[in-house]
Amino acid sequence: MFNLFRIKADTYQNIKADEFRKLQARKDAVILDVRTAQEHASGAIPKSVHIDFLNPGFESELERLDKSKTYLVYCRSGNRSAKACTIMGDMGFTHLYNLSGGIGAWKS
Repeated sequence: MFNLFRIKADTYQNIKADEFRKLQARKDAVILDVRTAQEHASGAIPKSVHIDFLNPGFESELERLDKSKTYLVYCRSGNRSAKACTIMGDMGFTHLYNLSGGIGAWKS
């Protein structure tokens, strides 16, 4: 009964582009682009895996991923990727990083 008001801790960390670049070097790192197909086609971070956050099958596609890996998640601005990280955390993923400012921050 007393757990009703407990605030859930974030299951991911928001990071800046410089930290994102450092984490890319990890052997277990997976770069996850959650933008639309059109956005992805306009340019993506090299070696990224694309799963459209707006696709109705988004969660089903996430279930195919290895939960033990480190995920570096990005979108256009950082909003959808933060939501994706929350969903992934609820699914049992534990090493999640959201690129603050999205791909625009990475390009800068």
